[in-house]
Amino acid sequence: MALLRVSSPHLTRPGNTGGVMMLVILATLPGLAMLTWFFGWGNLINVAWAGLVAIVCESLVLLLRKRPLAFYLTDYSALLTAVLLGISLPPLAPWWLTLVATAFAIIVAKHLYGGMGQNPFNPAMIGYALVLIAFPVEMTSWLAPQSLAMTESQTPGFMETLTTIFPFIGGESFDAVTMATPLDAFKHKGGLTAEEFWSTELAVSSQSWRAWQMASLGFLLGGVYLIYRKIFTWHIPVSMLAAMAAISVIFWATDPSSYASPELHLLGGATMLGAFFIATDPVTAATSLKGKLYYGAGIGILVYLIRNWGNYPDAVAFAVLLMNFVAPLIDHYTQPRTYGHKSTK
Repeated sequence: MALLRVSSPHLTRPGNTGGVMMLVILATLPGLAMLTWFFGWGNLINVAWAGLVAIVCESLVLLLRKRPLAFYLTDYSALLTAVLLGISLPPLAPWWLTLVATAFAIIVAKHLYGGMGQNPFNPAMIGYALVLIAFPVEMTSWLAPQSLAMTESQTPGFMETLTTIFPFIGGESFDAVTMATPLDAFKHKGGLTAEEFWSTELAVSSQSWRAWQMASLGFLLGGVYLIYRKIFTWHIPVSMLAAMAAISVIFWATDPSSYASPELHLLGGATMLGAFFIATDPVTAATSLKGKLYYGAGIGILVYLIRNWGNYPDAVAFAVLLMNFVAPLIDHYTQPRTYGHKSTK
């Protein structure tokens, strides 16, 4: 009887790239639901619009490269990039801002390097960083939680939000209540102490702070589910959050009147989204287990440093892109020992 000679690996599991990407998209739903509940329909509309732009751009590039559309579109990688961008952008971001960010992420950050699996930098963060640098005014106007609206007319419904994002559709305009994010407000608190900031700043009032907490916890819940499903390991998100918490505790304990508390850093921005859905990108992150710990810790420390002494109050995108640079070097020096051989020097 002839034996079938097949090379390793011999262990398999159900699922493919498309299934994994779709599971990650579904895991963002708790956080997206919280954003929609507290901040209105804006992010949901952004996700839908970015998804359409991503699919169109992906299809056009695939046609130019003479690649099969169905095979590559069903891996849902472009759709995941669009979802992450739609969540990251402000709820009332104009349509052209989402168009520029998404098109640049798909065409330049992804396909210019050869497509999925070849890009050295996270495409969603490349698109986000581009519009953050090029259009800072539009990127720093965040919609206030609906509970802070002064009147009913300042609480935009679905159609009002849609016509604000796409003004050429036509419709009645409205005066929405906008404010800075908690991290942006703390960075520009001026001469206020941290205690005065928490007692007087509207961005961290009980209603506003609860909205940001619930959104962050929604992404935390989705991320824990992905770890449970073994989509990625715990190393990157845990090391990132632990490093950020540790360095923020050190500075906060040293001078609590000048530095933000660890709670603000962990729950007041895109930290949870970045830790579980952006930093864990398997293409651009470190791959060895020890390397993942260094990689995640580097992101957490860079986020804190940029938030405190840089020009950008959140900095998750820039920290991830900087560590994308370092990931190949980390992998080179953290290669695991080959079975049967001594560890490398």
